[in-house]
Amino acid sequence: MPLRFTKTFTAMALVSSFVLVILYSFLNMPVTHSRREAVETPSVTNISPARAPTTATTSEKRSSTQPVFSTTAVPLVTISEAFIKNIPKNSAFWNRKFHSLVKELAITGGHPARHTGCRPQTTESLRMNIQDFNSYPELYQEFLAGMDCRSPPIIIDQPDKCAPVSGTKQILLFALKSTPGHFERRQAVRETWGKEEVYGESLIVKTVFLLGQTSGDDPNLDKLLTFEAQEFKDLLLWDFQDSFYNLTLKEHVFFKWALYRCPNVSFIFKGDDDVFANTPAIFNYLQSLDADKASKLYTGQIISDASPLRDVKIKYYVPESFYEGPYPSYAGGGGFLFSGQLLKSVYLISQYIPFFPIDDVYTGMCFKALGIAPEKHIGFQTFDIREQDRENACVHKGLLLVHRRNPQQTKRLWRNIHSPLLTC
Repeated sequence: MPLRFTKTFTAMALVSSFVLVILYSFLNMPVTHSRREAVETPSVTNISPARAPTTATTSEKRSSTQPVFSTTAVPLVTISEAFIKNIPKNSAFWNRKFHSLVKELAITGGHPARHTGCRPQTTESLRMNIQDFNSYPELYQEFLAGMDCRSPPIIIDQPDKCAPVSGTKQILLFALKSTPGHFERRQAVRETWGKEEVYGESLIVKTVFLLGQTSGDDPNLDKLLTFEAQEFKDLLLWDFQDSFYNLTLKEHVFFKWALYRCPNVSFIFKGDDDVFANTPAIFNYLQSLDADKASKLYTGQIISDASPLRDVKIKYYVPESFYEGPYPSYAGGGGFLFSGQLLKSVYLISQYIPFFPIDDVYTGMCFKALGIAPEKHIGFQTFDIREQDRENACVHKGLLLVHRRNPQQTKRLWRNIHSPLLTC
C-alpha cells in the first residue's frame, strides 16, 4: 500500500510540474516575441556603426539600402512654398510628377510615406505621358524608365567607416564620386588630401568613394575592386550601372548610406575624384563657423539663374516636354560642403523630389525644398582657375577646391603647398 501511494504521488507531481511548465511558457510567449521584433527593427539614430557587424544580418541588409526610422525620430516633411511656386504647373512630365507628390504629402499631413523598391516605367506608359518620347536619346529613355528605382542593393559596404575615434569630436566625411576604373585617381586622393587623419584636436577626416557597376562592354574589375575594398576600406559599390544619368541615383543612395552608417557625421564634402581639395584650408573654414551657420551649411561655387539647355547635342540637355522652369541656385557638383545635421532632412525630402538627370541640380532642388539657400564661397573653383595659375602652389594654398587635376598634378600640388621652402 505505501508503495502504491508513493507511485501515485510521484505521478501526480510530474503531471503538475508539466502543466506548470506549459502554462509558464504560454504566459511568457508574447514578451519573447516583442523583444525579437524590437531587435529586428533597428533605428537609424540608435545604431552604433562601431558595433555593426561586417557580415550583415537580415534586418541589417534591409536597412543598409533603406534606413529604418523609429516613429518618434521621423520629422514631418515640409516643402518650402518658394520651391513649389518655382515649379510651373504644366504638362511637362517632371513637373506633373512633382506636383502629384506634393499633393500626396499634403494628404499625409507631412508624414513621409516610404517610397521603396523599384517601380520602373514601361515604354508604353512613357509614350503615353510624353508625346515626343521617341525623339529622346536612348540613354535619356533609359533614365526615364528607371527614375522611380531608388533602392539598388549595396554590393561592397564599409560598416565601420564612421566608428568613433578617441579624442575627436567631429567627423568630416569626403564622399567622392568615382568609377570602377579610376584606381589611379583614388590612390592619389588617399595619399594626399583624402588621407584619413586627425586635424587639430577636434576633426577627423574619413573618405569613401562612391561606385556603380561597369557596363557589359567594359572589362570585369570585380576581383580588383574586392581587393581594393579590403585593402583600403573606403569603397562603396552599388548594383546599378555607373553612368552620367545615374549620378543622381548615386547621390541618393549615398544619402541613405550615410544616414545609416554615419548618423553623427558633422560635415560632408561631396565631390568628384579628380578635384584637388585643400584639407587644412577646409578645416580652418569649418572651425571659423558659429554653431547656427554650421548647422545650415550648404556651400561651394554657386550657379545662379540657370535654366535647362535644349540642345540635344549638349551633355546637360533637358527636353522641354520633360521639365519646364528655372533651376534653383545650386552648388556645382565638382565639390561642395554641407552640414551633417541636414542629412536626415535632405534624405526625407528627396522622396518628394523626382529624380532629375543632372545630379547637382537635383541636390540644389532638395536643399531649396528645405528652405536652405546655398552660400557662395570664393575658395571653391569647380570651373578651374586661370591656366597660368594651375601649377602655382601659392594660389592653390588659398583655395578650398579646384577642378580638375590629374593624379600627378594632385600629388605635386599637395607636396608643394606643404613644403617648408614655399614662401607665399
